Amino acid sequence: MRLPRFNPDRRQFTLIWRALWVAGLLPLLMLVSAGLRDALGANPIEYITRATGDWTLRLLLLTLAVTPLRQLTGWHWLVRLRRMLGLYAFFYACLHLTTYVWLDQFFDWPGMLKDIAKRPFVTLGFAAFVLMLPLAATSTNAMIRRLGGRTWQGLHRAVYAVAVLGVAHYWWLVKKDLTEPILYASVLGTLFALRLWHALRLQRTLQAQAA
Repeated sequence: MRLPRFNPDRRQFTLIWRALWVAGLLPLLMLVSAGLRDALGANPIEYITRATGDWTLRLLLLTLAVTPLRQLTGWHWLVRLRRMLGLYAFFYACLHLTTYVWLDQFFDWPGMLKDIAKRPFVTLGFAAFVLMLPLAATSTNAMIRRLGGRTWQGLHRAVYAVAVLGVAHYWWLVKKDLTEPILYASVLGTLFALRLWHALRLQRTLQAQAA
């Protein structure tokens, strides 16, 4: 059952877009505020690393949730917010990586290469970031026109691999309490299941129409 149809006009959509834009900056502002108040805990670097990593995963999952939510509600305008969510996910991934490179390793490139080769969770996290690079680079309307809609959509399906790698990165990182990694994995599994359910339902509808 779909929710009541809601089609915001231009003014309403602008307000929604601006509210989401501000909301996307709140995690960073909270980190800055905690730093100014000396409230980052006994290990500030670990605190920042965890916070930026968490928000990268949350925003990735929100980005992936747009299509299933649109299919369930009929709110097609949600698609117009997906790009911002994806770019915010990339933004926090950049902060996450910067924290590791600068604050944690202090630009020790040989040490980081050894980390990538020897520590599986670092390998998975780095692979996820590398996959995000072309997605962020081709997020503009000009790149969509240059690549063509079908090629662009095929490229951006890599976001599913990024999400899987991100969840695996977090799961492998956590050593004791797996509550949060399990929660993220469950949300991702649910999103995959919803997409599969919709694809099967669409296939049955097309087969019924053909018959």
